[in-house]
Amino acid sequence: MTSPLFVPPTGHGPDADRDGAERDGAERDGTERDGTERGSVDRRARAANGRIDPVTVLSVFVAILMLLPSRYVVGPLGGAGTPAGLMAVACLLWYLSALITPNTTPVRGRQPLRTVVMFFVVSVLASYAVMHVEPRAALEVNAADRGLILTAGWAGLALLAADGIPRLERLEVLRHRLVTGGSVVATLGLLQFFTGIDIAGYLAVPGLTANADFSSVLRRDEFNRPMATATHPIELGVVLTMLLPLAVHGLLHARPGTVWRHRLQVFLLLATIPMTVSRSAILGMVVAAVVMVPVWPGKVRVVALMVLGCGTVAMQAVVPGLMGTIRNLVTSIGNDSSTTARTDDYGAVLASVTHQPWFGRGLGTYLPQTYRILDNQYLGTAIETGLVGVAALLTLFAAGWLLARGARRASTNPEVRHLAQCFAATVAVAAFSFGTFDAMSFPMVTNLTFLVLGCCAALWRLAREDPAAGLSATAAPGIEPRLTETPGSLPTTPVRPRIASSAEGQYWPKTEPENEPHTEPHTEPHTGLRTGSHTGPHTGPAGVPEGELQRTRRAARRGPRRSAQRTTRGPAKQREGRHRKA
Repeated sequence: MTSPLFVPPTGHGPDADRDGAERDGAERDGTERDGTERGSVDRRARAANGRIDPVTVLSVFVAILMLLPSRYVVGPLGGAGTPAGLMAVACLLWYLSALITPNTTPVRGRQPLRTVVMFFVVSVLASYAVMHVEPRAALEVNAADRGLILTAGWAGLALLAADGIPRLERLEVLRHRLVTGGSVVATLGLLQFFTGIDIAGYLAVPGLTANADFSSVLRRDEFNRPMATATHPIELGVVLTMLLPLAVHGLLHARPGTVWRHRLQVFLLLATIPMTVSRSAILGMVVAAVVMVPVWPGKVRVVALMVLGCGTVAMQAVVPGLMGTIRNLVTSIGNDSSTTARTDDYGAVLASVTHQPWFGRGLGTYLPQTYRILDNQYLGTAIETGLVGVAALLTLFAAGWLLARGARRASTNPEVRHLAQCFAATVAVAAFSFGTFDAMSFPMVTNLTFLVLGCCAALWRLAREDPAAGLSATAAPGIEPRLTETPGSLPTTPVRPRIASSAEGQYWPKTEPENEPHTEPHTEPHTGLRTGSHTGPHTGPAGVPEGELQRTRRAARRGPRRSAQRTTRGPAKQREGRHRKA
């Protein structure tokens, strides 16, 4: 009996090859088992599809990340004790437990993100080791320990998504659930903007405590700045901006009957992003547009421009003064107090980096209450994990971008190619936003970033395995590879089973013209079999002419009505032929 949190491996057990060979043999013969065995195979297929796979676990993680307020944590763990952070660590433990044996390991084939994530983890561990060279305050040591826990969770999300997502259809399911979670958060943000009610205060889970004192609603230029379940309006705006390209993809490739749902999701994201009054979110939308618009056809570009113009006018009518505030935020870059505070950080950062240039002072040890707030994650990384840590962080974003673009080049399916470009846009938004605020201090945006990086790697792997595959199972369902009973393993990417083809439906027997002359057959000695051809029409069973037998079989396939018509015409044609010969 296996735990519901651990999935047996698919297609790599000791009996998997034998079972697959048996199925392939049955397919080649064009035969089927009896009804009882056929039903047992269908039940096994349904059981395989019903098991918990990494996409299911990551979907639960997305629900926890989006719906539970990030401010509430398990008290003794502090900032590392958010429910989403603890589940991310559990994802890493699950992933590592599957590496124990070759039969359960999800590591199959090349995956560049594994090397990049390992580089990032090693840089954090090196900074942690260097931190203990000098005496540190207890708060900084606790912060460094918390940083290790956070790093473990981030790595677990990226690796589980990169190696665990089995098919493109499951990746599409995860994308849909990400956008759905973002739409719910956007709805909470809209309610908070118009009512001023702190929605997150009513979503506290018993047993969790607030990590810090949060103001119920922040304000800027007389406007409420919603943060919904995030810890700050900037974080909410960046998260929604990262999810916007994925929502647009769902709208442009919506299935029949789901267009209005996708339109509502895009509307919620587009309406809530300006209401956060966040410069990072607005500029992030520009970055996403720069990546997405060049791959759209001209018609889509025109529609997007019209929607943007009409949306701006409608926003100005519904919330007077909001668009003017956002315009001032963008045009006053370099002159306002926020920009001046960011530029004043350069001197302090330079002094600290000069003291410990390579591995820094430890992740999370540059405490805002002790030193200063750095509104730039790259500067904070330079202080905490050194230049090596900055290189590792930049390599993560470069890997996500290149993997998404590589998936676009590898796939021949237009929908998969567009999804790859959307993931590239999401990575670009994250890379830009890390330079506008201290992103690693906010759990929602950081966890989402590493999850998206893992999705980019999974898309690259799956697109290379089957360039023509799509995001939905349009072919007839096949039987999944049989599952073994080894607990604690991750499902690996199964080989797509070849669907058994029916010889009756695909093969059309060739017939010879009736009136062509044939030579007389001869009888083989010892066997009594007649071979060769003869001058008269071929005869089948019971002396029925072969041409007539073939016409009768074709008519039976086409239906009783056409069968009756065809059988009545057959003898007439034969009589005409005999008359001409006479």
